[in-house]
Formats: sequence, C-alpha cells, structure tokens
Amino acid sequence: MSALVARGDAAHRDWLREAVRTVEADANRSADTHLHRFPLPPQWDVDLYLKDESVHPTGSLKHRLARSLFLYALVNGWVREGTTVIEASSGSTAVSEAYFARLLGLPFVAVMPARTSPEKVALIEFHGGRCHFVDDPGVVYAEARRLAAESGGHYMDQFTYAERATDWRGNNNIADSIFEQMALERHPVPAWVVVGAGTGGTSATIGRYVRYRCHDTRVLVTDPEGSAFIGGYAADDPEHVVAASSRIEGIGRPRVEPSFVPGVVDAMLAVPDAASVAAARWCSRVTGRSAGGSTGTALWGALRMVADLREQGRAGSVVTLLCDGGERYAHTYYDDAWVAAQGLDVAACTATLEEFVATGRWREPF
Repeated sequence: MSALVARGDAAHRDWLREAVRTVEADANRSADTHLHRFPLPPQWDVDLYLKDESVHPTGSLKHRLARSLFLYALVNGWVREGTTVIEASSGSTAVSEAYFARLLGLPFVAVMPARTSPEKVALIEFHGGRCHFVDDPGVVYAEARRLAAESGGHYMDQFTYAERATDWRGNNNIADSIFEQMALERHPVPAWVVVGAGTGGTSATIGRYVRYRCHDTRVLVTDPEGSAFIGGYAADDPEHVVAASSRIEGIGRPRVEPSFVPGVVDAMLAVPDAASVAAARWCSRVTGRSAGGSTGTALWGALRMVADLREQGRAGSVVTLLCDGGERYAHTYYDDAWVAAQGLDVAACTATLEEFVATGRWREPF
C-alpha cells in the first residue's frame, strides 16, 4: 500500500495567503518612483537621469529588494507565522525588512556593523526592529546565521538571494520601470546604466534584463574604496575578500557577494570615497534632492560615462540611481567634522564636477 506523507496545514496556508496579499498590497499602493533629468547643458546631446528610489515607503532602493526577499521566503515556506526574521545589513535593507516584518506581525533583528549611521538605526527601531551590533563587518553573516539557529528563526540572507528573488524578465522590476519611463526621451535606450555593487542584485537584474530585451545598453558597476567587488571582477575571483572596510554604506562589501553576477556587468569603476561624498553633496545642491553616499559613488561613474560619450562624439543617455536620501547620513557624509577626520579631500573632487559641467572637460582630481 502506498503511503501519503503530507507537511502542509490549512492554518498555515490561510496565514500565507494573507501574508502574500499584504506584501503585494504594499506594492499596489506605491506609485512607481520618479525618473529625473539631471541638469546638464542640453547642447551636449548627452542626457543624464536619476531614478529616485528614495521616495519608496522606507526611503531607499532596498524597499524593492526587501519586498522580493519576503515574497521569496514566504512562498518557499521559510517564513511562517511567528518566525523571527534576521538579516545581515549595513542599514537600508534592514530598515525596509523591518517595515515588512511589522506588516506581517513578525519579529525582526538586524545584524549590522557598530559604525552604522545612527539615523538608520533609529529607522529600524521605528519600524519595530531590533539592532544587534558587531565590531567587525566581516562577521555579520556568521552572527546572523547563529542568531537564526538559536532562535529557530530565518536568516533572510540578502547577499545570497538578491539576484534570484527578483524577476529579471520584467514584472515591474527596476529595469522594466527605467525603460518604460525612458520611452519618450530623445535617447530612449540608455548607452549606460550605472549602479553600485551592494548585494549585486540590482546589477544582476538590470544586466539580465537588457540582454533579454536585446538592448544595446551596457552596465557599469561602481565600487568604493575598501570594497572587494572590483578586485574580484578584475581577477575573475568570486571568492575575493579584502581586509579593509568601506566607508560608503550599502555598496562597499568585504567580500564578493554570492548575488554578484560578473557576466552581466560590462565594466567596473573604482571610486575614491572623497569622490563619492563630494558627488553626493554636489547632487543635493544642484538638484535639490538629498542624496546618500552610494548615490554619490554611482553619480561619479555616471558622469564619467557622460564625459566618455562626449569624447567619442556620441549622443545618448546615461541612467543612474538616487539610492537613498542624505538625511540618513547627517552625522557622516554631511558632517564637515567627520569628513575632515576621515581625511577626505572633497574640495578637489567638487572642483572636478563643477569644471566638467562648466566646460565639458573631465579632469581626474587625484
């Protein structure tokens, strides 16, 4: 006689159905994010755009990722009613995951470096999450796994699942949104889309999408000082690690993360921290939209691509992201005392940006 082995239960399916509806309803309530023209001389015939991800309900690009990660964990049966959700994060992902955990009535713990900005810590706690600090950023992964094992919870592990939790073919992902919003622009297919590395999920989504849709768009990933991605990319080493630590929260990592897919990245650019901070501050000043450090890293790279197109005599467009707002970094990137203590020469980098817009010539500051 054959035996039937079943693990499902009706109560869980009812809870799951409501949980998925709740997460999807959040997406349904949220209008798409804006795509802004960056102020460049129109006669250049090269346009730059900022996809403003800071307007999500939790204030950053990571809102998209957190939604995808929760849906992925729910439908895989990893998160159930009462599950404690645990994440290793430098801040913004934890803010967004704390928001979704509270929507579902779940406990949430963020494992993060002790130097994470106090503004992000306050936002995590505002959304009902608890922060668990470590001194060494390199141990956040192991500590998150340990806490999950001890509590019987679920380690969300954004760094592994970011590239697979989002549908890269479309379904209103960030790439799909960018190309729909660019449709009526004078150069609707961007020559370059520029993003930071972070988990690797955003570059994987955009890189796969442009290949799937047969666009000529290329993907540039910018990487700040003290981050492992560009070294791993150059050496074709997915296990590459660095001993240094990054001062640019959200995108600089001590190892090449599992979600980074180098095969869909056309080029990488190392960006000095002084350039990231200078570009974030300059962006806030010239656009009136407050920008964080990771936005500065990507913007520096995007402007380099604009300069390259001009040098080649090519018309076209470049798109990058406004990842989160500068108000999260009042005590770091926007604090002159902090910048001075870090030994960052933002004046030289700011001069490069101002000279470029005024003259069209790009001059490396260092």
